Amino acid sequence: MDVEIAAALAPVYEAMKAIPPLAPGDWRGRREVFGAAIAAQAALLPVPDGVVVTSCAATAEDGATIPMRLYRPAEVRSPALAVYFHGGGMFLGSLDTHDARCRTYAELSGIPLLSVGYRLAPEHPHPVPVEDCFAAVRWAAGNAAGLGADPNRIAVMGDSAGGGLAAGVALLARDRGAPAVAAQILIHPMLDDRTIVARPDLEGIATWTVEDNRTGWRCLLGEAAGGPDTPGYAAPARATDLRGLPPAYVETGQLDIFRDENITYADRLGRAGVPVELIQYPAVPHAFDTFDPEAAVSRRATAGRVLALQAL
Repeated sequence: MDVEIAAALAPVYEAMKAIPPLAPGDWRGRREVFGAAIAAQAALLPVPDGVVVTSCAATAEDGATIPMRLYRPAEVRSPALAVYFHGGGMFLGSLDTHDARCRTYAELSGIPLLSVGYRLAPEHPHPVPVEDCFAAVRWAAGNAAGLGADPNRIAVMGDSAGGGLAAGVALLARDRGAPAVAAQILIHPMLDDRTIVARPDLEGIATWTVEDNRTGWRCLLGEAAGGPDTPGYAAPARATDLRGLPPAYVETGQLDIFRDENITYADRLGRAGVPVELIQYPAVPHAFDTFDPEAAVSRRATAGRVLALQAL
């Protein structure tokens, strides 16, 4: 493992030894433990000055209110806009857990971000999360003028589960004919509900394990997770036709259980004629940058994401 990330993770691994092992499928226990961990990691991130944050909301298909936050940098360098979906395995995370990183991306890129508080599984299983995200993008396109955005330069972006949702929204927008999506920025995305097979090579170092992943997919899909009928909008790796999708930036880590599905998806996008940039960071696990944002590899990853935003 990367030495800086390993040093940051050492106390995390030690602390986990004091916590009773979480049972397979125990999403409540994971929500409690991982929720606290995500909040602690978020506190490590510097909070940039000069980014103006405005609360707003979209309306879901069923009439529910979807809370959102618009992050507008002091110096807006482009009429582009990135709609951001937070990570959390489909059952964790919030606008708050990703507040600092959205501020950082907006400040460094000069591109406004719209962060989406989609409803979580298992209380809201598929298709609610991806439809909430789609409704947010549709709202952004419909309100582009008021947001100072070009409706033809709206990207979808997310990490982990949020990356999977971004890929799902890109598929929905293509198949429904609108709104236009200019790019998909997928940060170690959660794409395939079949990634539930043991990984002995990552035993003891995975920051998101196969059991965690199985729990997340079952929250979203119930007992159908991993079966033959999973729709591509829920698990984009299941989509059979990737033609006509927007250009993609796909990032993964060498020690991430999502590595293979991320590389495979990027390869399939390329073979379908979609412009795609694939980056694998060496010797790092899932969400590595949240454990030490100042590590050299984390700074490289942040810079890559910022460049992907600026390419809009």
